[in-house]
Amino acid sequence: MLGEYRISGRRASDIAASVERGVAAGDLAPGHVLPPMRELATHLGVNPNTVAAAYRTLRERGVIETAGRRGSRVRPRPANTARGSLRVEAPPGVRDLGDGNPDPALLPGLGEALAAAAADYDRGPRLYGGAAVVPRLAELARAGLDVDGVPAGPVAVASGSLDAIERVLAAHLRPGDAVAVEDPGWGALLDLVPALGMRVVPVALDQEGPLPGEVERALSAGAKALVVTDRAQNPTGATVGSRRARELRSVLAEHPGVLLIEDDHGHAIVDLPVHPLAGVTERWAFVRSVSKAYGPDLRLAVLTGDGLTVDRVTGRQQLGPGWVSGLLQLTVAHLWATGAVDVPAVARSYGERRDALVRALGDRGIAAYGRTGMNVWVPVGDETGAVARLLHAGWAVAPGARFRMASPQGVRLTVSPLSAADIEPLADAVAMAATPARPVSYG
Repeated sequence: MLGEYRISGRRASDIAASVERGVAAGDLAPGHVLPPMRELATHLGVNPNTVAAAYRTLRERGVIETAGRRGSRVRPRPANTARGSLRVEAPPGVRDLGDGNPDPALLPGLGEALAAAAADYDRGPRLYGGAAVVPRLAELARAGLDVDGVPAGPVAVASGSLDAIERVLAAHLRPGDAVAVEDPGWGALLDLVPALGMRVVPVALDQEGPLPGEVERALSAGAKALVVTDRAQNPTGATVGSRRARELRSVLAEHPGVLLIEDDHGHAIVDLPVHPLAGVTERWAFVRSVSKAYGPDLRLAVLTGDGLTVDRVTGRQQLGPGWVSGLLQLTVAHLWATGAVDVPAVARSYGERRDALVRALGDRGIAAYGRTGMNVWVPVGDETGAVARLLHAGWAVAPGARFRMASPQGVRLTVSPLSAADIEPLADAVAMAATPARPVSYG
């Protein structure tokens, strides 16, 4: 059982460090079973409690996992290649529908907001020891959350939705814990969860969001957290409606100890109301990013939640970056206060392009999904072939492998770069690409 790699050390910290060195060097490969604690304690001449403490440290660091009588083994390493790298580079002359970016023409200008933030800074620069959240931003954020029925809670600020979700997960969960995530879902989140040493549990969804039965299955199987996209789900465009929200809240009420994280991805680009699930479980967080409506370079998301969750997030944040730039917060506050984004107009612009593409594909016998937001999801039998054929036809799309775990194959198309004249030619190309290739005999 001890194998060729010789674990060494007399103290728990030394034993843990020895195992980590073996993992880093590749001498202890993923799946390698570690010696039983008593066996290793006898070999090292230490108390079994010392080895138990070392193994506990390794579990907390995400180096090993314990499976009852099957013992402790080295955890699989997080994938070195992020799903974001599974993209098709658009060569010259090819239209790029795979990057997921908003339409620059719909983003507000920042000059006035930046000037207002600079003027505020000149009146009194923010220094160490100040409040982490600019009061004006917190006031506006909380007012918007109140209007949308999000339960009362303190407001924190993070550097985007993914940063907020990571901080909330880390505040409550440990390596080895299971997190229920939509499938297909946001590729960055599907990378983040295993990178934290946690396990992804896929949850199927339809155009109304996660299926209640799937959520119940995941939570009953031991998932410690559930991440739900309320509006404009990436990549399918799903939006949780009022009935689905009631059904999901009913499921969550049976699992009050589960951590609920809601990502309002469609904030300020969708004109359908949000139906929050928060308030049913003891621990929850609701996240809103400004990236899609105001610009990806504005790395800011606001989050609220129960007091303990927000307190843990802000406490840990103080030990790292400390706070999100006050200048950035003041800029976003000015954009919100002045109504810089015409939400109905933005939603209408994306909706017209998205709906036209879905209709055109339907006319050609191709099922496509995109209830809200800027993306359309097209199931295909062979996504690699579909991506290649579309590229040959002049369209670069995102392969479904960026977003899938157990769900069927598909491709994602972002409608932001499309004009009305593009819809029919694109639908023709997708219809040709989605058709299974004709068998060829070489015999």
